[in-house]
Amino acid sequence: LYPGHIPTSPLQKALLAAGSAVMALYDPYRHDMVAVLGETTGCLALPNLRDKMKNHPEGYRILQERPRIRLSTLDMARLRGLPDGSLGREYVRFLEDNKVSPDTRMPPKFVDDEELAYVIQRYREVHDLMHTLLGMPTNMLGEVVVKWFEAIQTGLPMCVLGAAFGPVRLSSRKLQVLVTELVPWAIRSGLNASCVLNVYYEQRWEQPVESLREELGIFPPP
Repeated sequence: LYPGHIPTSPLQKALLAAGSAVMALYDPYRHDMVAVLGETTGCLALPNLRDKMKNHPEGYRILQERPRIRLSTLDMARLRGLPDGSLGREYVRFLEDNKVSPDTRMPPKFVDDEELAYVIQRYREVHDLMHTLLGMPTNMLGEVVVKWFEAIQTGLPMCVLGAAFGPVRLSSRKLQVLVTELVPWAIRSGLNASCVLNVYYEQRWEQPVESLREELGIFPPP
């Protein structure tokens, strides 16, 4: 169906989902296991996300043009030169401060539809932009907050699982902040915001982060 696709039966998908869920819960930083879990359990959520994109003019263009967010497609020097507060400048700042790269996102393997494979690839590649928009770092607290937002936005079981079980690794102080402040804000923002996959981020680098938050309906971070 697409380069790297691995055909699997429903039973094989169930076994992969169970195994990857156990490994992802044991080590949330096993991005390969998180990726497998997302692909093998997204049979309902991915078509729904695809339909949301098809019914939105900007989302439809993304599906047609298939942009990719990778170091080979980003003009990092230009993004660094954008004004502070712009999406492009703050995205690069996030990557550099947290020592992460968009090239670490796994390509899909187990999604049995070429268009849906692109949808989950796009979700993965805008994940760091969600951190940027939400103002969250890549530590466990920040990842859990982003997962709550993404769970509401996407309905992906992988996000729901991360949101529900990620907090078990947090200290009591961080857990209190999460429960009393961050999760309620992430849920309200996720419910209020329009679909984040319908934003052509590559054409929005100059836009101020605060302006994009307001456009999407994301409340300011607490």
